[in-house]
Amino acid sequence: MKAAKNLVQETLAQSQNPCFTCSFQAEDVVVLHLLLKEKPEIPVLFLDTGYHFPEVYAYRDEMQRRLGFRLVNLVPELSREEQESRYGRLYETDPHRCCQIRKVEPLFRALEAHDTWFTGLRREQSPTRAGLQPVEEALLPSGHRLRKVSPLYDWTLKEVFAYLAVEDLPYLPLYDQGYLSIGCAPCTAKPLDPNDPRSGRWAGKGKLECGIHLHGKEG
Repeated sequence: MKAAKNLVQETLAQSQNPCFTCSFQAEDVVVLHLLLKEKPEIPVLFLDTGYHFPEVYAYRDEMQRRLGFRLVNLVPELSREEQESRYGRLYETDPHRCCQIRKVEPLFRALEAHDTWFTGLRREQSPTRAGLQPVEEALLPSGHRLRKVSPLYDWTLKEVFAYLAVEDLPYLPLYDQGYLSIGCAPCTAKPLDPNDPRSGRWAGKGKLECGIHLHGKEG
């Protein structure tokens, strides 16, 4: 925990305009808590795709009331209804495009204003994240570069929940139902492989990432 705290402190001291992307999964709440201790006004970016579980929206609002952070809801240019009217259920027919419209594009637009991007990524989460470094460079399609910082890069899920318990922070109720990686409701199931928390995401579609973490040096 000390290393994560030190990384947060050191990075914030070197940043002019940091932000944090938060899906309100357990690891994100740990990073959020660490950040708020150092910089209470940091913008907390939430990708409001319109497809989240009702429990996620309720928990997001509960945590905002509890911790009082600066919540920034990022929405796509098309509403859920407009997208489905125009393209049908993209999450079924073309999940890559759905993620591009509802997650990647809104986030990358928002990141243009920042020089540092904190995440809750962990190596243990997926084979695609096994080589994750605590500090990396993110390169946006526009050419804008920023630091991407993952303070919990080497934490286990057990350590994440231990932190929440010690700090008396509630976690998303969906974990108690057996979910280990939680995204949009139509594309999230309980893990197919207990050793791969993200194996329940986009099940059967050969997809493990939405695209926001596959760019620049990572892509």
